[in-house]
Amino acid sequence: MKLEIVSSLLMPLLAAAVPTSNPPASEQPPAFTVLASRSASPIHFLPLNAAGQSFWLGGSPQTYCPLSSGCPPGNQTVLAGTGAALSVVVPGGQQIYVSPQGALKFTQAHSMNIPPGSSYGPFEYIPGAPGSAFGYYTYSGWDTDGFMACPTDDSKWQVFAALQNATVPSGSVGDCLGFSAIAVPTNQTGNVWQYI
Repeated sequence: MKLEIVSSLLMPLLAAAVPTSNPPASEQPPAFTVLASRSASPIHFLPLNAAGQSFWLGGSPQTYCPLSSGCPPGNQTVLAGTGAALSVVVPGGQQIYVSPQGALKFTQAHSMNIPPGSSYGPFEYIPGAPGSAFGYYTYSGWDTDGFMACPTDDSKWQVFAALQNATVPSGSVGDCLGFSAIAVPTNQTGNVWQYI
């Protein structure tokens, strides 16, 4: 009897404490950009960019426009939905995958050619805490979670799945830095024709 009374008093209080303005976890933004978060490191707050069929922290995206009337500027890399594809105008889109070597890659436009042995995900957009404008982007395939950035000979940081057996540019996964991929929702869908 006492439990029923306590329960009946607590239920309205608990219901009032649950925020109703936040979207459910399964709701995806139309698109998002990504920033790396790893405090006190050279990759902290660098943007994720698509270039040369791979992903990099920092630099600029590489895009192509075949239209004589022009295309959107393409000055940032935008991912669609869960992050399994790039947000592009080109028919057929461009898929994101992890290569057999562990690198985060994307398909060439007009081609769904993905190397055998690659991982199609899962990639996921995870909403942030209640009231936060930011979420997280993650990869959880091949019994791993998240991403790492690996230095290259030309002072760039190539993005890989956080795999201990990845084939990285320096030859040593110990040179790579794991990072949180902060997802910043945007309405700028289809901001490029295609990434190259």
